Amino acid sequence: MNEHNCPNCGNALSLRFAQAKMTTCDACGTTIYLRDDGFLNAGTAGEMHDAPMLFALGDQVVIEEAKFQTIGHARFDYGPGWWDEFYALDGNGKGAWISVDEGEIILQRAVEEPLKGAPKTVPRLGQVLMINGYDYRVRERDEATCIALRGEFPETLTVGETYRFINARNQYADVLSGEFSADETHWFIGQWIDPFDIKVESHT
Repeated sequence: MNEHNCPNCGNALSLRFAQAKMTTCDACGTTIYLRDDGFLNAGTAGEMHDAPMLFALGDQVVIEEAKFQTIGHARFDYGPGWWDEFYALDGNGKGAWISVDEGEIILQRAVEEPLKGAPKTVPRLGQVLMINGYDYRVRERDEATCIALRGEFPETLTVGETYRFINARNQYADVLSGEFSADETHWFIGQWIDPFDIKVESHT
């Protein structure tokens, strides 16, 4: 692990993966952006209210015999409720996102290559997208605000920022998610996971 110090309180920050672009300080709750020219204090990490969860930050989650170590936890408010996003590393150090929303779980990875046919703007609800030769129907279109952050992430997230997103599915039940901002769009693809297929090895 690479050890650095929080620019706000001086607490040691032990970064667990080389691609981290942001982290939070366990001691003072500061969000810190990691840049080539040093660290940037990005403000508060928000308040992560206690709630019953299947797993937590630092747990090892076993999904279909693959093990994922959760190292980042973000919470998003979409009005009627919230959902949790965990950033995790598999046994090869490759990143994945595990979304948990009222018992529904999706395991996804960021799409690294350009998607053929991917829209530049937010598509409408029910629209069918022809992407990489597959039809994806938009099943959800909404926006959510980041309300709390803990741990490390491969991208910069900001408490208080609102993100527009879609979730779409194809005939094979693949879930394609798009996250839209003023400057860029991020795509993620994966599958719904049955909660009963998940095993958790707690860090406590």
